[in-house]
Amino acid sequence: MPRHKQPRRMTVQDIRTILRLKHEQGLSIREIALRLKLSKTTVATYLFRAREAGLDCWPLPRGRDDDTTLKTVLFQKVGRPPRDLTEPDWRKISSELKRKGVTLVLLWEEYRAAHPDGYGYTWFCTQFRAFENRTSPRFRNRHEAGAVMQTDYAGHTVPVIDPATGVIEQAQTFVAVLGASNYTFAWASLTQRLPDWIEAQVRALEFFEGVPKALVCDNLKAAVARPLWFEPSLNKTFSALATHYDTTILPTRPRKPRDKGKVEGAVLIVERWILARLRNQQFFSIQALNAAIAELVTALNAKIMRRVGQSRRDLYEQIERPALRALPDQPFEYAEWKRAKVHPDYHIEVLHGFYSVPHRLIGRQVDVRLTHRMIEIFYNHERVAVHNRRGQRGGHSTVREHMPKSHQRYGGMTPEMLVSRGARIGYHVAALIERLIRERPHPEQGYRSALGVLGLERRFGRDRLEAACERALTHNTVRYASVQSILITGLDKASEPPAPMTPAPRHDNIRGPGYYQ
Repeated sequence: MPRHKQPRRMTVQDIRTILRLKHEQGLSIREIALRLKLSKTTVATYLFRAREAGLDCWPLPRGRDDDTTLKTVLFQKVGRPPRDLTEPDWRKISSELKRKGVTLVLLWEEYRAAHPDGYGYTWFCTQFRAFENRTSPRFRNRHEAGAVMQTDYAGHTVPVIDPATGVIEQAQTFVAVLGASNYTFAWASLTQRLPDWIEAQVRALEFFEGVPKALVCDNLKAAVARPLWFEPSLNKTFSALATHYDTTILPTRPRKPRDKGKVEGAVLIVERWILARLRNQQFFSIQALNAAIAELVTALNAKIMRRVGQSRRDLYEQIERPALRALPDQPFEYAEWKRAKVHPDYHIEVLHGFYSVPHRLIGRQVDVRLTHRMIEIFYNHERVAVHNRRGQRGGHSTVREHMPKSHQRYGGMTPEMLVSRGARIGYHVAALIERLIRERPHPEQGYRSALGVLGLERRFGRDRLEAACERALTHNTVRYASVQSILITGLDKASEPPAPMTPAPRHDNIRGPGYYQ
């Protein structure tokens, strides 16, 4: 491989020779270049610099003929003021850049206003990027103040001992962090299911004392019903929370942890700085664990970050808190959503309880919102019924306005008709149907159970149904489920012999039948 010829380095002596050959011997630029083995451009450039500096003569004037002076006048522009070498406060610039509407151009203009002879925009940007790389490689993904709250669960768990049973449960640690200030929140719960997930979100927003523009979360089942790549389907309760707080939910892409890099780093800090400190402590309630976590979270947020020079709390107060929207007057109330079908008795069944809806919705699908106190029923996004939640299993809650004016709404079905149909099968069937209807708050509420009992004839036959109803009446279990269970287990075929009479033992202290005669 041929070796490239290295260009010859110019010296002050070469410059002197160029000036002497030009002004003393009168040689042309081409002749000087050939003699010194330089390019004509190089020779012309040095002659031009000398002419601009007033050195187009030979010998050189006294006082300007030494090497230092010659280099100065030829290679430094005359009259240029010295540069202001004051370096900007990069930590302050990084903090200011997180404010809404603040750009790097604006910050550079403010820097030049304070330092007119300071460095140019290109150097300013280059040095700022170098500062970012020194402090944090992820700093390039900057978040505006008040833009996002990222959430996730820590991988480490904390054992919580039940003092009554001694059972140990592994508490899950929820972590939330604000994007601009790294202000961190942590809270423990026994599960990652929907109620605990919603409570954690509400507690985090109350801790931050404001609402960001978006909530960034993982694709856990409590938050995302269908983790599709482009359009993930959110849990209905979680969506209601976002509506209540007027914010947006942004689920991350599956297997893309950098989509929520802030909380990934916060989780690591919580595991090392909080959970590691609690490893040798025993907790007998989730409340005690959260009290210990809250104390360490306060200390974590007050700790000065070495590479930033400020604490998370300071950054939060300076740039993040003013950008957050105010919390609503009332916190979000946890609610679950379910789908239910309206039965012929114009009631729906939810969590083993029965609640009425307008009878015009018989056979329709409705949406049910369940809170700790109330049950709301919606049809086509319109609320059609509200009930207090009943704790009694199998209890009915009926609004009189939901009932039809007559039983013709059910195709002519009446209690008398159902009892008559039961009498055609057997006496005990009719008696059981009569009690099914009579013992309900409203007769129509027993229609479905009565029809179910009558429908058992097609499966098990008339005689077996009559025997099963007799057995159910004997044991006072007047329910459709009881009659069905008797038929499935074959108890209707088993006769119940009378209880045997046990003779009294012979003993001198026992008086006989003739004692009182």
